[in-house]
Amino acid sequence: MTVRPFEPGDTDAVQRMRRLAFGGGGPLGEGWSGLVAEDPTGPVGAARVWRYGQFFGGRAVPCGGVASVVVLPHVGGRGVAGELLRGLLGMMRVAGQPIAALYPSAADVYRRYGWELAGTTERLRVPTHALARLRPTRPVRPAVEADLPALHAAYLRTAARVDGMLDRSAPAFTLADVLKLDIVHVVDGQDGLSGYLTADRRDDGLVVHDLVADDAETATALLAGLTAWSTVVAEVGLRLIDPAVDLLVPRAEGPVDVHPWMLRVVDLPAAVDARGWPAAAHARPFTVDIEVDDADAPWNSGRHRLVWDGTAVRYEPGGAGAVHITARGLSAWYAGAADSATLRRAGLLTGGDASGLDRLIGAARPARMADEF
Repeated sequence: MTVRPFEPGDTDAVQRMRRLAFGGGGPLGEGWSGLVAEDPTGPVGAARVWRYGQFFGGRAVPCGGVASVVVLPHVGGRGVAGELLRGLLGMMRVAGQPIAALYPSAADVYRRYGWELAGTTERLRVPTHALARLRPTRPVRPAVEADLPALHAAYLRTAARVDGMLDRSAPAFTLADVLKLDIVHVVDGQDGLSGYLTADRRDDGLVVHDLVADDAETATALLAGLTAWSTVVAEVGLRLIDPAVDLLVPRAEGPVDVHPWMLRVVDLPAAVDARGWPAAAHARPFTVDIEVDDADAPWNSGRHRLVWDGTAVRYEPGGAGAVHITARGLSAWYAGAADSATLRRAGLLTGGDASGLDRLIGAARPARMADEF
């Protein structure tokens, strides 16, 4: 078996494998690269990587969005998926993507290769009649093409404050596609848009993709605008993006749909350099010496020193290696999803004092990503 870069002539074979694995799948689209595994019979597996930026610590870190990892059933168990994933790690490192995110169909498979659970995509089901309790004080209007730059700027103001969110930059995203949605409402502020809401009408109700607001008055106005649908739609599916909006949504007994996603550190030095570290801002200078065990991305293995000098976090090779951490542990820590005590109890971290890792990340909390791929 060989693993090679995807070529245009592989499209039909990859689409067939996606249909067999996932029961469907739309066009492959643009803005990604990929690998194909083949044996003498032809392609037997494939995987894709989207080019994204993912916010951590207020900065968009170049991220590989791993998707469509497929292996034909008759070659299952022969290590095809592992070869594809190891190939993707090398490819992403060369492409300057120091972290990689994915939505797992089988989390334990990806854990073998260094990914770990980092956060969730969540959708709350809100009874439409519950929105009638809201009392808006600001007008809402439909968006027009001239609003698109301000709409994206409003999104970035919120996304940059929520670890895990994508920056929705090109080529994976086309800003004008927003206006193809059924509902795009905006609220005007003093210096541009203060928020917006996007949604689609589906057979089973109303699906809200984004609700982004700079303040409570804007969020209330956008939510209240959905009450016009109460005579024909019993329930609104609201994708949760901003924790502040979560506190404003009228709650009723009902499920929250949760879809977990995973993160992996692909290139530790570059990942440290690209991330923001606001939790360390008030700490005195300190260093953390770690030793990483990463068989599938061997360039990460060995001793590393993370230095907070009072103004910035920097990476240095070497150090004493006092704290031993696995690839999975490194990934969960980088995402802020687990502190050192949690990683130690899980067997993903051993050795000496790891409190410096906690000072770099702050309190552990699950990250949140809105976009699925």
